[in-house]
Amino acid sequence: MLERLERIGPYTLLFMRVVIGVVFIAHGLQKVLGEGLGAVATGFTHLGIPLPSLAAPVVAFSEVLGGAALILGAGLPVVGVILALDMIGAYFFVHAGKGFFSQQGGFEYVLVLFAVCLAIGFSGGGALALDRLWRRDRSLTAVGAAH
Repeated sequence: MLERLERIGPYTLLFMRVVIGVVFIAHGLQKVLGEGLGAVATGFTHLGIPLPSLAAPVVAFSEVLGGAALILGAGLPVVGVILALDMIGAYFFVHAGKGFFSQQGGFEYVLVLFAVCLAIGFSGGGALALDRLWRRDRSLTAVGAAH
């Protein structure tokens, strides 16, 4: 029974990659197609984000491309860190000082995304991750598991 449950792990990582990837793609596309990068840059100016005209497209495209990379399982350590840094920025410039709960503008949501991005980034990606194709060990065992 335990062996069967251990086989599910790589697929739960796949599920997590897809869900979090969709979340980041949606937020990035909202910035690009919904609000528009000019409006995002203006908002970043009001939030005190340095170089807002540069930061707006960098953040938006990091979210879109990073989300796609999560879904594909490609470049996970780098993508995980980039998206975690995005969430650190969101914390400091938007959510700090507003408490914990997201209903009051707090940081719980960005904290969860931060943690999940790092976990995915350094997990090996689970099932169907492109990173597995670029490694010699293509098994579906979890990183760090005994072979």
